[in-house]
Amino acid sequence: MMFPPSSCPRLIVKIGSALLVDPDGSVRRDWLAGLVADVATRTRAGQQVAIVSSGAIALGARRLGLAKGGRASLEDAQAAAATGQIALSQVWAELLAAQGLNAAQMLVTLDDLEDRRRYLNAAATLNRLLSLGVVPVINENDSVATAEIRFGDNDRLAARVAQAAGAQGVILLSDVDGLYTANPHVDPAATHIADVPRIDAVAG
Repeated sequence: MMFPPSSCPRLIVKIGSALLVDPDGSVRRDWLAGLVADVATRTRAGQQVAIVSSGAIALGARRLGLAKGGRASLEDAQAAAATGQIALSQVWAELLAAQGLNAAQMLVTLDDLEDRRRYLNAAATLNRLLSLGVVPVINENDSVATAEIRFGDNDRLAARVAQAAGAQGVILLSDVDGLYTANPHVDPAATHIADVPRIDAVAG
């Protein structure tokens, strides 16, 4: 059964790097402004929305002039993340403020959502922010992470955030049109999955 996003009291919206940052490394501010306007509309209608935002490494790499999008080495990726995250959070805060909304930044690692004590603390913070009408903007803490940068992805993070927030829905915004068996941008053999009758059947 499919649930329309408007029916979800709490909604997680994940945005991929390709939608946030242009190939030249600049923020797609006009596109983001449109998205934030949609978030504001949902918030005024009584929904609570949290955003999982990629893009810090891509944005930071441009500002630092790093090769390979900041992913030539772990050190480059961490430096790009640290530089890009502060710029990205500023954009989110400005655009949300223009809609009369407060933004909050939460940077987490996989351990924060796997260790029970840290998970409960993160969940309490997230739930309090949402109850105050704040829009949390969440990303992996890539400036100190190791495996997350190499193997993690924010789709997985969005699912964990949804659990922590008790959200009823997750929207994944991406430059990939639908669900595939692999990344169609890098794997020509990837095939589109039109229907998922059992979600556990396609789980990794």
